[in-house]
Amino acid sequence: MDSALTSRDALQAQNKQIARRRQILILLSILLLFVFGVSLLIGRYPQPGLLSFERLHADEMAQRLVLNLRLPRLITALLLGITLAAAGSVFQMMFGNPLVEPGFLGVSQGAAFGAALVIIFLNSAAWLVQGSAALFAFVGLGLSYTLARKVRYGGWVLRLVLAGIAVSALFSAGLGMLKYIADPLRQLPEITFWLLGGLAGLSWSQLLSILPVVIPGLLCCFAMRWRLNLLSLGDETAFSLGAAPNRERALLLAAAVLPTAAVISVAGMVGWVGLIVPHIARRLFGADTRYALPASMLLGGLFVVVCDDLARTLLAGEIPLGILTSLFGAIAFLFLMMYRGIKVRR
Repeated sequence: MDSALTSRDALQAQNKQIARRRQILILLSILLLFVFGVSLLIGRYPQPGLLSFERLHADEMAQRLVLNLRLPRLITALLLGITLAAAGSVFQMMFGNPLVEPGFLGVSQGAAFGAALVIIFLNSAAWLVQGSAALFAFVGLGLSYTLARKVRYGGWVLRLVLAGIAVSALFSAGLGMLKYIADPLRQLPEITFWLLGGLAGLSWSQLLSILPVVIPGLLCCFAMRWRLNLLSLGDETAFSLGAAPNRERALLLAAAVLPTAAVISVAGMVGWVGLIVPHIARRLFGADTRYALPASMLLGGLFVVVCDDLARTLLAGEIPLGILTSLFGAIAFLFLMMYRGIKVRR
């Protein structure tokens, strides 16, 4: 009798916890929609601050500004945050390492090398820089995967990590050489600004060009979020529970890396989102990826949208987005590491 009551109490407590987590996810979704709507009205036209609905209705220039500049930019910022946070959560759970982030397989460094290559040797048109960055991001992933299959040391996860470190170092060295030979008056500032990250001047055509890669990848990560709980247990345990570790890991890697490469190609290097946001989500929801992954996606989108608002409104000249994400990400990371009142739920 006592055991039955204990089981019933435990089940009720679990149901309450699940209900609470769902309520928090709903609140985060509402908050994200609210911030996104307000962000459409925040800017420096006609004066710094919030654009009123009356002025928006009467000013045709303001309408064009919101629809043609702010809206595609904010949607891209939202997708950027969601993608980087989702990829970071997938990598950290899959590799059992809380310090990995979306670019550690050579993706970010490959994209930076590709963008710099076009800026120096070809016409630095936006579409060429974007295409080259995406291409070399995929090359970085392909090299990491190929080298991991050739390495004869350790398990598959360790080999992939080691290969990613080596490929990232190679692309970083190549980027250093390109910066060394770049024209210091014209090409080097352009490379540096791209590496700092930003969404200035982003158009609907650039946004539409990444949607066919980003949307399917995010949907795949979301649909397989509960499988991450199995894949984080090790190959033998995951296999005994009905998972196919190698195939499912490859699918999740592709679903996380390909959208990352796409958003990096239009936004440049935006750091710390994929590293710190999954930590915050796990602080709130524990390690269960059924809830931690959606929370990471919502928090990542919210984080990048707010940072982009600050980037375009704080000063008369736009602040590179990567600077703000790194600044606030590092502050949040230090706070999480030093504040003892925050404890991880399991």
